Amino acid sequence: MKSNNNSHSKEEDLKQQETSPTNSHITTLDSRFNQTLRNVQGLLKGRSFPGKVLITRRSDPPDGAILGSPGVSRSPSEIDSPPDKHMDDPTEDQVHINKPNASTSGNKLKPSMSSVEDGSKEAPRFVMGARATDTARLMKFTKVLGGTTVILDKLRELAWSGVPPYLRPNVWRLLLGYAPPNSDRREGVLRRKRIEYFDCVAQYYDISDNERTDEEITMLRQIAVDCPRTVPDVTFFQQAAVQKSLERILYTWAIRHPASGYVQGINDLATPFLVVFLSEHLEGSIDNWSIADLDPAKISDVEADCYWCLSKLLDGMQDHYTFAQPGIQRLVFKLKELVRRIDEPVAKHIDEQGLEFLQFAFRWFNCLLIREIPFHLVTRLWDTYLAEGDALPDFLVYIFASFLLTWSDKLLKLDFQEMVMFLQHLPTNNWSHQELEMVLSRAFMWHTMFDSCPNHLAT
Repeated sequence: MKSNNNSHSKEEDLKQQETSPTNSHITTLDSRFNQTLRNVQGLLKGRSFPGKVLITRRSDPPDGAILGSPGVSRSPSEIDSPPDKHMDDPTEDQVHINKPNASTSGNKLKPSMSSVEDGSKEAPRFVMGARATDTARLMKFTKVLGGTTVILDKLRELAWSGVPPYLRPNVWRLLLGYAPPNSDRREGVLRRKRIEYFDCVAQYYDISDNERTDEEITMLRQIAVDCPRTVPDVTFFQQAAVQKSLERILYTWAIRHPASGYVQGINDLATPFLVVFLSEHLEGSIDNWSIADLDPAKISDVEADCYWCLSKLLDGMQDHYTFAQPGIQRLVFKLKELVRRIDEPVAKHIDEQGLEFLQFAFRWFNCLLIREIPFHLVTRLWDTYLAEGDALPDFLVYIFASFLLTWSDKLLKLDFQEMVMFLQHLPTNNWSHQELEMVLSRAFMWHTMFDSCPNHLAT
């Protein structure tokens, strides 16, 4: 009888814990973490996954099940199949992380990515991430965006795993805070902000050099030199009108942000916005786009949207581009420490060869990986960037650690000179969305494991 009373008391305590706001938040985080682990397991079936973390499951998920963010692309056969009734239900399957013994804390924590690298050679190129095309997810996007006021937390959760291309312009404007969540105010705010940009262009750009300072003339010339070099492997950016639009955006931004001014690399950051907002007006492949087909008024609107979204993005990382770029240097140091904790042999080998993380990772942080992956994958990567919001700078460390350790086995075989050449020309040309989703999923896992435990990253 006493045992029954104790059992009943424990059940009541559990119910109270489940209904508390704090426990609800933890449950949500655990759910996303479990979903990510399951997604990674799906891609790693049949592959070794050595390290400090042992991933096990109580039961296999239903065939075709697709989980909430962050996600991993499905195979083409899965994309064609109808959505599973268990979709996005994290309670159907549980994933457990077995903590290692203290004696193993110095061991490697990494998946073997050699098979991913080999598989990428023949990987098909998808127009968009499979996750973004799931019918159930499209319905969720439609529901979130269709309300009078968009709940940004829900939108961020959905966008993390990829945004359907036709929704991406509106979603990005909302995520960056450029467009207001209230639909009744949205059109008026965008119209006012676009007019403000046009006024800035007239005031700062559409003037003669006689009205500029020597520093402004030098800066404008540097921008004019950099624009033709921007994304040189995409022919669309070689069009003179596109380069002129990019020049106006960058110069106007630099004049209005004198603390940093123009820094090489910011030109790359404007390109995803330009492509996404032009996609509202141009159809088909970017290789066939011609900006000359657009009405000048539409081009001006696109420029304005690019300017304001670039401004919103950089507001959260201004010290990345001020003198000596201290923000980037700080993040590179964090990257080095994180890699040392996740994969000590690789970190030790890089150190023994005399290679500094700043020598290869500086460009990653400066250009947010735009120069390291195929351009058709950039907008999918930026869905996750923008979904992270103010937390993006710190999360970049985990993305870049995951990106680097994709080639951990390869790096261990290279000397200093070979590593420098390899890291400057990474073999990502044939990457598909699958490789990118793997990078993002590992980053999310490691962020969940390490970010709440800062002592793990202490020397």
